[in-house]
Amino acid sequence: MTAPTHSTRAHSFNAAAAQYAANRPSYPPALLDTVEELAGRPLHGARVADVGAGTGIATGLLRARGAEVVAVEPGSGMAAEFRRTHPDVPLVRGDGNHLPLASASVDLLTYAQSWHWTDPARSIPEALRVLRPGGAIALWWNMSPADVPWIAEQGARQAAHFGIDIEADKKLGVHADAADPEGRLGLSPRTLRWSRRVPLDTHLANLGSHSMFLVDTEERRTAYFAEEREHLLNVFPDGIVEETYDVDLLVARTGI
Repeated sequence: MTAPTHSTRAHSFNAAAAQYAANRPSYPPALLDTVEELAGRPLHGARVADVGAGTGIATGLLRARGAEVVAVEPGSGMAAEFRRTHPDVPLVRGDGNHLPLASASVDLLTYAQSWHWTDPARSIPEALRVLRPGGAIALWWNMSPADVPWIAEQGARQAAHFGIDIEADKKLGVHADAADPEGRLGLSPRTLRWSRRVPLDTHLANLGSHSMFLVDTEERRTAYFAEEREHLLNVFPDGIVEETYDVDLLVARTGI
């Protein structure tokens, strides 16, 4: 199959926003504890912009910590789902390459699962522009750890289906040298492992909400998930899947 473009994949989420909101994993409490530690300040009372907010998974957690959050989201479908679930949170349309925010206006910028959709040559200057002196930027992703056998086997099946290693492809944008090619931010990395137990249907719907599946043909997607269901029932015969994640976190303090 012809490889979909970066733009096509980025826009694919808008047609599946409800599926994304219902099935994607959240993040463990330790993640925001670590963000506070590396940012050098509590989230409570902080002015935060959640960039690429999507359906608001991270936004909700930030608000629960007492942060004053404004969400930035480019996609119409994702923005509509965000407004449905977080009607009282300010939402502005835009992306990390062109932040619709005033200069020196926020204490913290967060990019949950979204930095790899930006162009660092543009998103880094934008981030530095809108951060206040002593502000911080936090980027994070839920990654599938290859040292968990069933996850590694699933990754191999996905690689065979698409002709690429999806997790390896995603990791290209996660490491500090890729996220900040010129070293302007001085990102500090942390990795946090966590897990959740979900019904098999939720796990499959979570997989299906990823961009490579969203842009696949219906025929190929249907065949893949029928086979994947059988594979997973051999591992989890009770139909409850224990998903394990490594949250790869990068944080930098700026303008001190």
